[in-house]
Amino acid sequence: MLEERAFSVKKRFLAMYKKANAGHIGSSLSCAEILVLLKFAWMNDEDVVVLSKGHAAAALYSLFAEANVLSASQIDSFYQDGTLLPALPPFNAFEQIPFATGSLGHGLPVCAGLALGARLKRQQRQVFCVTSDGELDEGSVWEAALFIAHHRLTNLVWIVDRNQIQGIGRTEDVLALEPLDAKLRAFGFQVIAVDGHDFASLLSARDECARAKSSSSAPVVIIANTVKGHGVSYMQDTVHSHYLPMTDAQYDQALSELAHAHAASVNGPGNAR
Repeated sequence: MLEERAFSVKKRFLAMYKKANAGHIGSSLSCAEILVLLKFAWMNDEDVVVLSKGHAAAALYSLFAEANVLSASQIDSFYQDGTLLPALPPFNAFEQIPFATGSLGHGLPVCAGLALGARLKRQQRQVFCVTSDGELDEGSVWEAALFIAHHRLTNLVWIVDRNQIQGIGRTEDVLALEPLDAKLRAFGFQVIAVDGHDFASLLSARDECARAKSSSSAPVVIIANTVKGHGVSYMQDTVHSHYLPMTDAQYDQALSELAHAHAASVNGPGNAR
């Protein structure tokens, strides 16, 4: 069940952040369901996912642990001296991470190259790229968008984690993106907008993406509307959840609130204990 996977992934990366006394928790909580959907309900073995918003690396590492790619001891080394799992996804530490990310604006351009290479080699590989919305301030993202649309790279699916907050404030205050859907269509993309925390909505987007590919040669971008720090009341929709670590009390509160929300989603409203 995808909800169980997501809860497990979140519990794991919360523990990782707590031990490391590190931040970027809100960014991981905003993309957790997206990553779980991709890994466990969309991707094939030959496909690749690139987390361009590399500051949410703990969510990616936790996802790979959930898929039994990383061991408990590797996860326990997160952010420690000599680790293979630093604060940002590293290059060549293991094959599931094809290149380093975290310097924002680089993921989509490299994914464009991966997708074009797969086409030229006649590979069936799909490439999935998850960017932040604040990352769209980078010009290299829009250069890549032009390239992807021009070459009709339908084997690339771009997902924008639209949580409305970047490192120094709300995206619309820092550098307005709206109307984002119209801008992406103008660049030549088919645009699908979803609730990025609802698996029914995400699965529907997956199916709509398949239909779009069969009926058009234009690439697809999914705008996943999310909430920074989703599921944890003191973090939700706040700039400080981009950076700050958790106290012991805040960690306990985060686990409790996520557990309660998970029970409610599994058992139905009012049935959680």
